[in-house]
Amino acid sequence: MGRPVTGIQHNIFRWARESLGLSVEDVANKMHRSVDDILSWENGTSSPTYPQLETLAYTIYKRPIAIFFLPEAPTEELPSQEFRTLPDTELSELYSNTYINIRKGHAFQLALKDLFQNNNPSNNLIWHTVMLDLESDIQKEASHIRTVLDINFDTQCDWKTPEIALKEWRKSIESCGIFVFKSSFKQKDISGFCLTDELFPIIYLNNSTTKTRQIFSLLHELAHILFEVNGLSKFDKSYFNRLPINQKKIEVFCNAIAAEVLVPQHKFELLTSNFPYDVSKVDDGQIEDIANKFSVSRESVLRKFLDLGRVTPEYYSKKAKEWKNQMKKAKGGGDYYATTNAYLSERFSREIIGRHYRHEITVNKASELLGIKPKNFSGLERLVMQGLNK
Repeated sequence: MGRPVTGIQHNIFRWARESLGLSVEDVANKMHRSVDDILSWENGTSSPTYPQLETLAYTIYKRPIAIFFLPEAPTEELPSQEFRTLPDTELSELYSNTYINIRKGHAFQLALKDLFQNNNPSNNLIWHTVMLDLESDIQKEASHIRTVLDINFDTQCDWKTPEIALKEWRKSIESCGIFVFKSSFKQKDISGFCLTDELFPIIYLNNSTTKTRQIFSLLHELAHILFEVNGLSKFDKSYFNRLPINQKKIEVFCNAIAAEVLVPQHKFELLTSNFPYDVSKVDDGQIEDIANKFSVSRESVLRKFLDLGRVTPEYYSKKAKEWKNQMKKAKGGGDYYATTNAYLSERFSREIIGRHYRHEITVNKASELLGIKPKNFSGLERLVMQGLNK
């Protein structure tokens, strides 16, 4: 069985559990122990063995073992304190994997500050140029954002696929000082989140959804950063109605800004000038042609018509459901290095690999910053260097 570990600060067990939104029952089930055992470890009447501590630390709480021997728990904000863009009921239902991704986001921000020595490498910090508030003119600010990102309509039309469009939007946003990371969330209804910061704001996208969804989420979280508000967003926007009035206005505004940046109203009107007023008489192929022009979903196009009163809410809901059912699920698996590279901010990974190539940082340091194991560094380095040489 092994002897109980001594020197543990038992109150940290509870902190580690609550920092992932886990109940005592959740931990007991994962450990195959009784609820009383978990409670006794938390109140100090007994202690886990070393193998049990390893399981708690590495498998369940995703923390280094050393943290359980600290005098007191580190200071960390919980999502309920950090994000005001979800109602309390939604925040209480976050998966532990979502908590972990938020924690990774904070870790990447610390890594960025370390890597760039508290000096953002961009000379064009978009949040210093575009500052949103609820009185902002949506079309004017959306046009301003496109100008700062250096994306015009002709450029956008040249992007032949949503994959290319996502890459280019992401690249433009990173050139303006915001670092974009991705992960495949286990909580599929989370679209992503953003963490504001004076020097290194980040956007974190859910990679388990379609590229058009990721593009919209990217622009939605950008709007949050320009509002200087941390955002944690879900696909189903029905929760908007359960938010305090000011938070609801911000969420609606961020949606509107994202939609206008992606599909400028004047261009939309020009391209659909030959459509009948009642858009329910338009076939799916025509809607898809417009969607492809902007590299957005058919639902986004139909939403523009809904906002203009040219389709009924019932028709919009029916078509949105129909199109959702048509979408094929992405296949799992894939190449580890390609996936890891796609998840990391391109500017971030290139800087780290470049510094290692110039012998400025070690493999261990580079791996630590990238959040990977040193044994996997060479494979990722090779892939990133191929991109640098293109």
